[in-house]
Amino acid sequence: MNVYNKSSIVEFYKTHASSKLPLQIWYEEMEDKFWKSPNKLKQDFGGNVSILKNGRAVFNIKGNDYRIVTTINYDFGWVFIKFIGTHKDYDKIDANTIDLYKSKTKKIINMNIEVIKSKKQYEASLQRFEELFFAKPNTKEGKEAQLLALVIKDYEDKHYKIELPDPVEAIKYKMEQMQLTKKDLGEILGYTSRVSEILNRKRKLTLEMVRNLHEKLNIPLESLVQAY
Repeated sequence: MNVYNKSSIVEFYKTHASSKLPLQIWYEEMEDKFWKSPNKLKQDFGGNVSILKNGRAVFNIKGNDYRIVTTINYDFGWVFIKFIGTHKDYDKIDANTIDLYKSKTKKIINMNIEVIKSKKQYEASLQRFEELFFAKPNTKEGKEAQLLALVIKDYEDKHYKIELPDPVEAIKYKMEQMQLTKKDLGEILGYTSRVSEILNRKRKLTLEMVRNLHEKLNIPLESLVQAY
């Protein structure tokens, strides 16, 4: 999937330090797979996602500390972030109707799509993309949405880069969220005697460990294979 409005993630964890690792992991999980339907998404995230109407999904981050409201176009593999906030902030909004721009600003009728060079262009592009998010393929609006997706992704990848989560910290976070013991982790790794060494960074992950962690804890491969 491709996640859009990445700036909201970066700006949020700058002011909520404890959300950075969970948001990094969520972002990598979303970019790591392609779901064809809400049911497939639910299978992977279980109780940490609530499926709403009109393509919307609400993700629980770090237990219930934080919430992300998204709208998802399963045909194109697009995930648009509508809202990120604390549980308290979430209680003040309606996840079924909240929008980033659509209900707040005047609709953009015509837009010249080009490489984004400023934050003003970026915000205007996000607004138009939100308006066209579910445009049908092979229509004028659908083609415009696809072009917007490309230029927005290019700009966000340059200006709002989200670093890969540290592999050891990602493992510890998943253990905490899934209430796993060191014994449980040892069974997943296939080496019970190596758990402490892995968590204390005295031993690197093997290819088999990486494969098992990816399959059992849903940690993206790209995060697990990076140098640390």
